Amino acid sequence: MKARLVMGSATFFDAFNALSLAFALPTLIRFWHISPRQSGLLISASYVGQLAGALAFSALAEKVGRIRGTTAAIAIMSVLGFGCALAGNFPALLACRLVQGIGVGGEMPVAATYINELSRAHGRGRFFLLYELIFPLGLMATGQIGAWLVPAYGWRAIFILGGIPGVLITVLVARLPESPRWLIAKGRLREAQGIIEQIEASTARRIPAAANSPASFAPLPAQQRGWNELFSKFYRGRTLIVWMLWATTFFVANGLNNWMPALYNTVYHLSLRQSLRAASMTNVAQVALLLVCAFSIDRLGRRNWTVAAFVLGAGMLGFLGLWGAENVSSVMILGTLGYGVIGSIAAVLYLYTPEIYPTRIRAIGTGLATSWLRIASAAGPWLVGLLVDSHGVRSVFWMFAGVSVVGALVATGMVETSGRPLEEIAP
Repeated sequence: MKARLVMGSATFFDAFNALSLAFALPTLIRFWHISPRQSGLLISASYVGQLAGALAFSALAEKVGRIRGTTAAIAIMSVLGFGCALAGNFPALLACRLVQGIGVGGEMPVAATYINELSRAHGRGRFFLLYELIFPLGLMATGQIGAWLVPAYGWRAIFILGGIPGVLITVLVARLPESPRWLIAKGRLREAQGIIEQIEASTARRIPAAANSPASFAPLPAQQRGWNELFSKFYRGRTLIVWMLWATTFFVANGLNNWMPALYNTVYHLSLRQSLRAASMTNVAQVALLLVCAFSIDRLGRRNWTVAAFVLGAGMLGFLGLWGAENVSSVMILGTLGYGVIGSIAAVLYLYTPEIYPTRIRAIGTGLATSWLRIASAAGPWLVGLLVDSHGVRSVFWMFAGVSVVGALVATGMVETSGRPLEEIAP
């Protein structure tokens, strides 16, 4: 519980820093006379950094541990928050968002791996998703705070607010115990035993451990280790499917989330405060749907939820592409619900991806998978800017609906993992 709370705090501000630009952008567009294509580039720069961070820190976490890897990522994310606040022009802010993205991208996959490795099989979906709920709560808080903070105190305030708590959280994360599964995989059994004894001493509750017998954790010979195992005969299909799921989910979710404030303001001509308020409701919808998901995911299954959410999201966004894009009320309702549904898949993927890989490649497998969300998230906002300029807002919703259909088809190939021990799913 302590690990979930502390790591969850880091994830909260990961979300806050990831989305903060979206609520500063309408002001920056007016102050710096930024074009739609420049806006798309500014949004995409963070995801390019996140791509590098996901790859670098997931590899680092396999070598030096989950805690050290996460701590370094949070430190970079927090320090560059102040850098963004001090930026005086477009190129400076672009550079700061690029570097800050390295920390943002590095924190999430390693933190998800760490929490997953502390979870037992029974009820793992609910346990993990209640932790993962902190990320959309961070997005929701960014929306609610940003809608009030930016008009009142200016765009720099939201970056400062995202950076200040990061220093404290960096220290708290550094003091967490290392993942016992990672220590066992590295042959550091005495350290793992000490951490497990601390965990057991913290509660009087006891759970039968037959499914997690010591034999399950025996390290594999060195020649069977390495990132190339992701493409072995056993894991190749899982790897390709999960990569496509990350790409399709976040192409839609982050494309909508980052652009909606600016679209409400520039295309639908709402005031700045109205635009930010309307955009903030997308994350309220995601939190509500994710709560439903957390308490039903172990019963419904990862695959069924993902397929159904993609289909429902495609229907809503397709309706906007056909008939509703000219009506701001329709966009508010269906765009908000569509994002909420697709956004719930994002949390499921953070649960599902670490489940399908063994401890020896879990962090690098999750990191490589999340790199596709960074690629898709960089491409999505850029393409939205191009489409709004050349074909109007209707084409944006058509694009998102089509990508959601592809995601639904891919999701039918997922391995069902509900209620199964990690070593059974990924031997």
